[in-house]
Amino acid sequence: MQVEIVNIESKLLAGLKTKMSFSNNKTEELWSALMPKKHLVKAKNNDLFSVEIYRDVSFFKAFDPTKIFEKWAAVEIDSAENIPNDFEALQISKGLYAKFNYKGKASEAAAFYGKIFGGWLPNSDFVLANRPHFAVMGEKYKGDSEDSEEVIYIPIEKKS
Repeated sequence: MQVEIVNIESKLLAGLKTKMSFSNNKTEELWSALMPKKHLVKAKNNDLFSVEIYRDVSFFKAFDPTKIFEKWAAVEIDSAENIPNDFEALQISKGLYAKFNYKGKASEAAAFYGKIFGGWLPNSDFVLANRPHFAVMGEKYKGDSEDSEEVIYIPIEKKS
């Protein structure tokens, strides 16, 4: 598993959000709501952002598929001044992230995340930080195709 430790600059996103759990996954509904309206936002580029905001890092201590978190489907913007009423703005603060390139079907990404949280993270010099987790789906993203690629960002900080 290749990982790159990066300091990202802050990002301003515009999109739609919902509360959900892994057992009551509303990801498809969220993206189905965003895609027909995406053109209404002046995005910086064609990248799509899938963002998860967890209440705190204890969310991952004892996995419970019914725990609620906030999920966003969004695009990056320069300014929140003229976003449509249906949309909300989300600021992702600058910070340290573990960056992973995932290649494969979107439906099979859970196993990849399992390797990050069950293998790489506990054996690294880092712990989870309480900031948004996100994936960037750019030009190489092809949904549930085996050739699909996306970049996953996990918020981290040095172990004390």
